[in-house]
Amino acid sequence: MTGAAGQGGGGNPLAVARRVVVKIGSALLVDDETGMLRDDWLHTLVADIAALRRRGVDVVVVSSGAMALGREALGLPRGALSLEQGQAAAAVGQIRLARAWEEALAPHGILAAQLLLTLDDSQNRRRYLNSRATLRTLLALGAVPIVNENDTVATDEIRYGDNDRLSAQVAAMAGADVLVLLSDVDGLYTADPRRDPGARRLERIEAITPEIEAMAGESGSDFGSGGMRTKLMAARTAMRAGVAMAITHGGRPHPLLALERGEAPATWFLPAADPHAARKQWIAGMKPKGRIVVDDGAAKALARGSSLLPVGVKAIEGSFMRGDPVEIRTEGGALLGKGLVAYPAEDARRIMGRHSREIPALLGHPGRAALVHRDDMAL
Repeated sequence: MTGAAGQGGGGNPLAVARRVVVKIGSALLVDDETGMLRDDWLHTLVADIAALRRRGVDVVVVSSGAMALGREALGLPRGALSLEQGQAAAAVGQIRLARAWEEALAPHGILAAQLLLTLDDSQNRRRYLNSRATLRTLLALGAVPIVNENDTVATDEIRYGDNDRLSAQVAAMAGADVLVLLSDVDGLYTADPRRDPGARRLERIEAITPEIEAMAGESGSDFGSGGMRTKLMAARTAMRAGVAMAITHGGRPHPLLALERGEAPATWFLPAADPHAARKQWIAGMKPKGRIVVDDGAAKALARGSSLLPVGVKAIEGSFMRGDPVEIRTEGGALLGKGLVAYPAEDARRIMGRHSREIPALLGHPGRAALVHRDDMAL
């Protein structure tokens, strides 16, 4: 269960990651006493993000802090806020939070983008696919998405409730290799270290057992909404998606650099498979809702790692919606694999056998070039 800090598969997961999600808690970003942004700390974190980007790593930020910044701007009292007050604080604070990230990233030549999500966006299949497409397109275009929960419209019934859980969903959505929770704690301990001087920090966890869950005591701050239990919930989501997750104290300057160098104490949660393999296994195990029959040329292209384009499709069978799993078979009936289809069956029939450039005219609106993208396919 435990081992060298930050060591997974013989190395530090952050040092070899290609896509990283970083979650920042409110207590790190906003000064507890003044309610103001901690600019100096933020600029050291952004320098770490810029260093990751220079070596080709995609970075997504899940940033708390909007409500805390809005509380200060509106002069609201400390302590619990009503739903309406919290939404108002989030509305004011989100502008300030986005501006802070934009201004911090700009000197490094990095473009910031803002994504506001709710629980509905991950539970509703269509919204999930749209959110994932936007996120991956932003990364492909070189932007750093700054993600937060849309507290201005979310009620208790449709909230994640904390950005730990949100960040794990975003990591799975983005196909990240690593999720880093920068927190006001430096990992998971065998007991609450504030009360038990003999408590040990666990450095490596490969399975979340009932014993591990029992160790999770509550920890938080005036501005934070999460505790260790929510971090374990995030770890479970991340590990299922093949994402390695670290909990580390982010209060020091250059927290990501320190974690990568092994200088920062942390607990690493290490999945059994990488995100790519985990996703393929998940797709392969799904029950298909339809069938796509392809010609020999498409079958050969798929074997080379290409996406499935409409031009190579000979037949569409069954009734399915966008994002549903389908079988991909040859004209002779041989099973090539399964995939998540990018179009509902009715639209797929309209564009099958046609070139992707013809899709807007056939459907009356712009569409995706691939019928099944290679990232959504298990052969």
